[in-house]
Amino acid sequence: MKIMKTNLIKNIFISGLLLFLASCKTPFIAAKIENSTLPPKYLNSVDSLNSASISWRRYFSDPFLEALIDTALYHNQELNITLQEIEMSKNEVNVRKGEYLPFINLGAGLGPDKAGKYTWDGFSEEDLKLSPNRGPKYIGDFIGVANMTWELDVWKKLRNSKKSAVMKYLASIESKNFLVTQLVGEISSSYYELLALDNMSEIINYNIKNQSNALTTVKLQKEAAKANQLAVNRFEALLLHTKNLQYEIQQRIIETENKINLLLGRFPQKIPRNSSLFNSINLDTINVGLPSQLLQNRPDIRMAEKELASSKLDVLVAKANFLPSFKLSAGLGFQAFNPTVLLNPESILYNIVGDLTAPIINRNAIKSLYYNANLKQIQSAYQYEMKILNAYVEVINQMNGLQNFSESVRIKQKEVEFLNQSIDISNSLFLSARADYLEVLLTQREALESKIELVETKLKQMMAKINIYKALGGGWK
Repeated sequence: MKIMKTNLIKNIFISGLLLFLASCKTPFIAAKIENSTLPPKYLNSVDSLNSASISWRRYFSDPFLEALIDTALYHNQELNITLQEIEMSKNEVNVRKGEYLPFINLGAGLGPDKAGKYTWDGFSEEDLKLSPNRGPKYIGDFIGVANMTWELDVWKKLRNSKKSAVMKYLASIESKNFLVTQLVGEISSSYYELLALDNMSEIINYNIKNQSNALTTVKLQKEAAKANQLAVNRFEALLLHTKNLQYEIQQRIIETENKINLLLGRFPQKIPRNSSLFNSINLDTINVGLPSQLLQNRPDIRMAEKELASSKLDVLVAKANFLPSFKLSAGLGFQAFNPTVLLNPESILYNIVGDLTAPIINRNAIKSLYYNANLKQIQSAYQYEMKILNAYVEVINQMNGLQNFSESVRIKQKEVEFLNQSIDISNSLFLSARADYLEVLLTQREALESKIELVETKLKQMMAKINIYKALGGGWK
């Protein structure tokens, strides 16, 4: 009988041990290794110099634009919200760091102890009252104790959790840098758009004066019986059309100014600027460097890289949930029923306990967390690759855009020159009755449209300069 009982205990122990070991088994998952390989160069460019390393203060040399960007970096609400998120991420690091350090709590308590009369404790209390010299003066419980709990981070679960929080904190910093890049680019784009609109307004005003003069001339021609009312009406209609364009431009100027003010975190007001410099803005040579430099210069790629590193650590944290955890609990203090002897050596109390636990029943929940952590890591790897691919494509697009728009500006300038000459020629021919008034109208309209198109093309050229700076990762340093 004794042998059977021993065997039963042995079998239970072995079964429990096997169950314990089985609970620690980690399911197999297929992870993804990210691909960060980039082409060795952009098109035919092999120069390692990179314009992204230039500060935005040097890249945009307009003092008015510099003042606007400075204001936005202090007062933009979205940027300030991001700064608070960075602080929250920093606090999360401290939270995770504290989890793998011992927790120590101090406690104290006191209270009288009065038992019921018809209980054994109450009987003893009555006995003490009858013989006061045999018992203590106080009957109660007085205690002061320090308790410590400490989870031993054997599998680095807590340390990996802290490292993951650090990666998320660094990612939040890169998120702020990316926002700064976008903010600098958006303010610069709106500022140059404002300069372009001012130039369009000036062109339209100039054409309104010329068309008014032409209308006066055709009216005189009518009085001299050299023109008819149809010609007068057509010239006047063209003048009204041009005046209507001026109102559209004025509305766009107001909206663009308010867009800049919104980015600066302030109510609408006039934006100081020197619009006469628009056509003389120098487009310096842009050095695109090497594609591999995008990994260091682009804040969105750096952010995705940190998030990927965090997701890998989260997989290790989730994996550690399958393994047994070890905890130590200890207490040290004093306890007595009489406060006068509370600090005596005989009143010392202490305890120490070690716990070993492993999941056995609730493994489905742990598996789900583990699978989700791995899927998140795969997602992060794809997002990282997508950011790299997107950055490379952006640079290629803006390189070609800068080249094509620069050539377009050069051709458009020649077109404007010819049409300006055509206006003078058509006016002279009309006055000498060798050209129809329709030729004059058509030439004036084409010249106006061409001048406005030249300003728009010049603006696209400026936008390409801004966009390639952003695409290379400039603007946040």
